[in-house]
Amino acid sequence: MALTERRRSLMSQPTQQRIVKTAIPGPESVRLQQRRNASVAAGFGVTLPVFVEEAGGGILVDVDGNHIIDLASGIGVTGVGASHPEVVARVSEQVEKFTHLGFVSTQYELAVQVAETLNRLTPGNFEKRTALYSTGAEAVENAVKIARTYTGRDAIVVLGHAYHGRSLLTMTMTAKNVPYKEGFGPFAPEIYRVPSPYPFRWAGNLDDVAQEAFDQLTDIITTQIGAHNVAAIVVEPIQGEGGFIVPPDGYLPKVVEFAKANGIVFVADEIQAGLGRTGDMFAVNHEGIIPDLITTAKALAGGLPLAAVTGRAEIMDAVPAGGLGGTYGGNPVACAAALAALEVIERDDLAGKARRIEEVMKPRLEAIAKWSKHIGEVRGRGAMLAVEFVKPGTKAASAEAAKTVAAYANSRGVLTLTAGTYGNVIRFLPPLVIGEDLLTDALDVLEAGIAELG
Repeated sequence: MALTERRRSLMSQPTQQRIVKTAIPGPESVRLQQRRNASVAAGFGVTLPVFVEEAGGGILVDVDGNHIIDLASGIGVTGVGASHPEVVARVSEQVEKFTHLGFVSTQYELAVQVAETLNRLTPGNFEKRTALYSTGAEAVENAVKIARTYTGRDAIVVLGHAYHGRSLLTMTMTAKNVPYKEGFGPFAPEIYRVPSPYPFRWAGNLDDVAQEAFDQLTDIITTQIGAHNVAAIVVEPIQGEGGFIVPPDGYLPKVVEFAKANGIVFVADEIQAGLGRTGDMFAVNHEGIIPDLITTAKALAGGLPLAAVTGRAEIMDAVPAGGLGGTYGGNPVACAAALAALEVIERDDLAGKARRIEEVMKPRLEAIAKWSKHIGEVRGRGAMLAVEFVKPGTKAASAEAAKTVAAYANSRGVLTLTAGTYGNVIRFLPPLVIGEDLLTDALDVLEAGIAELG
């Protein structure tokens, strides 16, 4: 196939309609699954065992011809869709030039352009620097390295229900044991956990969660760690794998002020919540928070592996030359994809589209919650929404209900993801470019699945 024909083929988008032709998974996916089982390590789990051959917009097309509505975005990665024409074009153009050089051996302007764009987009009107990596875990780990070098301190403070990655350090920072930590110890030292301001499950005064959670944070830091020993407080502005927990208004600004007063670096982990997902470019913008360092990944490069740490120049530059880097960090193909994805996010106001997704989905989910005794709470912001399932008449977590509804939706061509420390949350991360008709269809399927719970 000629290059121009191949490009044209790659830029085509699948029909934006849910079409169920076979059982899901279908026979061809089942056959491929058998090959996978015989060749891929068992430790890699899968939500929906179908094999996709085409994806774009809000649709995944599997090898059996089923068109599945995508409410997962590759775990929040394909905000601009899985085959946005401009990302495809920029990647194709760059692949023809070179695929890799190693930004620590020779250089290319693409990486500088990505850094300049992130320096401009991230909160704060001060001089910034950016360091590029491959994965979110790498970004968080390097943010910790930078904060420790800058402060000369060792302790890192994280929240309950946090998720920061699967490397040794970020796995230690992650709260949930199974499946992320079980059997993988011993863990990294000098990581300390404080209670998460989780309003639905707060044991104290529900009208003052922000203050009570903040008081617990400061008490633990001052009495058990020593504020003068803390290098950084690392926080997801909306907690992801923990269950899309939105902190109460006022909590994060208090933490930022405490950090500033005690010479502690405040790190916002925006790997899942950032780049338009919550209805603003960054989730911290909702309360006007300006982090010292901010990590990005997932949606940064339209599906290619790229991550970044961006922050105050004096903090970022504390690490001497050679202290930061990595073989694949800032890969040129990923940087080309990022420049296209960031342009689309800005130009097409995908943050505004995220707010519209909330307007379509959240009221409908809240209406379902009014009659379903299995739903404890609907929460989230923008296109980062969740439903928490409980045992009727209680707040006791019901992972079984979440699993049942997710399986119902998945089998009918609506891809959903579960989450939560207790495994009882269904989270919704649709591509920001998804059509409203697909959202409505997906909600119909989800409502039917919830109704079947009784």
